[in-house]
Amino acid sequence: MSMVTEEQVREALNDVMDPEIRRPITELNMVDGVKVDGGNVEVTILLTTAGCPLKTTITEDVENAVQKLEGVESVSVVMGVMNDEQKKSLREQLNGGVAERDIPFAQPGSLTRVIAVTSGKGGVGKSSMTANLAAAMAKQGLKVGLVDADIYGFSIPRMMGVDHEPQVIDGMIIPPIANDVKVISIGMFVPEGQAVVWRGPMLHRAIQQFLADVFWGDLDVLLLDLPPGTGDVAISIPQLIPNAEILVITTPQIAAAEVAERAGSISGQTRQRVIGVVENMSFLPQPDGTHLNLFGEGGGSTVAARLSTALGYEVPLLAQVPLDVDLREGGDNGTPVALTDSPASKVINELAEKLGHRARGLAGRQLGVTPM
Repeated sequence: MSMVTEEQVREALNDVMDPEIRRPITELNMVDGVKVDGGNVEVTILLTTAGCPLKTTITEDVENAVQKLEGVESVSVVMGVMNDEQKKSLREQLNGGVAERDIPFAQPGSLTRVIAVTSGKGGVGKSSMTANLAAAMAKQGLKVGLVDADIYGFSIPRMMGVDHEPQVIDGMIIPPIANDVKVISIGMFVPEGQAVVWRGPMLHRAIQQFLADVFWGDLDVLLLDLPPGTGDVAISIPQLIPNAEILVITTPQIAAAEVAERAGSISGQTRQRVIGVVENMSFLPQPDGTHLNLFGEGGGSTVAARLSTALGYEVPLLAQVPLDVDLREGGDNGTPVALTDSPASKVINELAEKLGHRARGLAGRQLGVTPM
C-alpha cells in the first residue's frame, strides 16, 4: 500500500468548496493544518464563525475528498475558528483587496442585470413571482442573487427555504444559498413573529447594506423583491442602483391593474426602464382545457398598454401565470414551483428564459487587447 502525503491531501482539498462562498477552502485559507500518520489523516479547518450552520456539510465534504486518496484508512476533521486578523484578511481577499465596500451593481463596469420586481398593492403574488423567477434563472445556469427589499412584509426566506442566519466575516455578510440562489432578507435577522418598526432613513440604510455589505460575487442577475406601492424603498432603489430595471406584477382585476400602473409610472420620474408586465392569477385551468377567469381579465394588457403610452416606449405583457395550487404550496414549503412540472412552472420558466438570457454588455469587460 502506498503512503499518502500531506501534499496529496492538500491537493485533494482543493476540490472542497465552501458551500456559500463557492470557492475552494484552500483558496480561502480555511485549511489550518494537515497531519498524516500512516493511513490516518487529520485535517484542521478554520470556520468563519463557531456556530457555522454548514459545519456538518464542510466536514463531510472534507472526509469524502480525502478518503478517495489511495492509502487513506481514516479521516479526522478538527474544527477551529478564524481569529479577527484572519477574518479581516478573508474579507479583503473577497473584496479584491478593497477595505470598504461600494455597491458593485451601481458601478459603470457592472455586468449584472438588476431587476426590481414591484406591484401597486399587496396580495398579487409579487414575492412568489420573484422567488420563482430567481429559482428558474438559477436552474437555467445563471448566477442569481435575490434581495428581499420588502422590509416590513418579508417572506422570501420561507419561500426560498432558507432556514439559517447568514455568516458574518469582519462585517461582511455571506448570503445563504437556497435553490442555487444567493438570498438576503431582514427576516434572517429578526426573531420569529417580531415586527420591524422603522422609518424611511432606516429602510434606506438596510437596503444599502444588503447591496454593499453582502458578498454577492459575480452575478448575472440580481432580483429585488420590492414592497408594494411607491414608498421609501421604491425611491431608494433608483438612488442606490440607477441602472435597475422594473418588472410590474398585477392580476387581471382592473382594480389591481390601476394601482399597478401607478407603481410602474414612477419610472418616468426615476428614469428607470420598465421591462414588462406579468399578470399573475390569470385564470384557473379546467379539466376540459378551458380557462375560468376568477379575477376577471384584461388587467395585465391594460397596464402594459397604458404604461407604453405614458412612458413613450413599448412595455410588453411578458407572461400570464395561471392559478396553481402547487405554486402556493411551494411558497409555504420553501420549494419554488419553478423547479417542478406544473402549469405555472412552465410559464415562469419561459419568462425566466426571456429575462435572464439577455446578452451581457461589453462595458467593463477586459477584452485582452493592448493599444499599439
